Amino acid sequence: MKKIVSFDLDGTLVHGKYGDMVWNHGIPEEYARKYGMSFEEARHLIRSQYEEVGETNIEWYHIELWLRKFDLPVSAKTLLDRYEAYIELFPDTRDVLETLAKTYTLIVASNAARIFVNKELSYANITSHFTHIISATSDYGMVKKEAGFYEKLCSTLRISPHELVHVGDHPVFDFETPSRLGIDAYHFVPDHGETGDKVQTNNGKRLYCLSDLLEKI
Repeated sequence: MKKIVSFDLDGTLVHGKYGDMVWNHGIPEEYARKYGMSFEEARHLIRSQYEEVGETNIEWYHIELWLRKFDLPVSAKTLLDRYEAYIELFPDTRDVLETLAKTYTLIVASNAARIFVNKELSYANITSHFTHIISATSDYGMVKKEAGFYEKLCSTLRISPHELVHVGDHPVFDFETPSRLGIDAYHFVPDHGETGDKVQTNNGKRLYCLSDLLEKI
């Protein structure tokens, strides 16, 4: 029997627009101001730097590292606070969490750095739904692409993989990797659901809204 439901955060419980504003607007804006270039020039330069590192590298997720790399005179906290109004839950997030919490233990397992995770959960006022809140990159020093992350997660929770459900929007980090370990993983693709392109794939493991999960488990 499944005991625990694990959620990715950005793009799953919370819209990705907040992270996008911090990384792709806030940092380029600071860079443009300091180095005397246009915002678009700064954004192009910075995004190329992000891509050189890539999302499979733990450095991708550490905002303090990037601020030091670019020598920007702004703190991570200041940037995160500046764009907090962009933190927005998906429409059914709160209802789904309240329903599932009656039967399951709920946790967050995110690649986002701890500073992002705490900020988003607190601002959205959903922290209390979760017994464990884990940042793969800050707490475990790894990225969720590694099977070792999910093995460590199960060890932390003292469960076997088949007792865990995981939901997230990344096709590899949140679906393929945990599925290989026997975790009951679901790929969340809200953008496709909004356009009406609801093609069922992944053996019925695709979700177009979080409330779809209630029918699956």
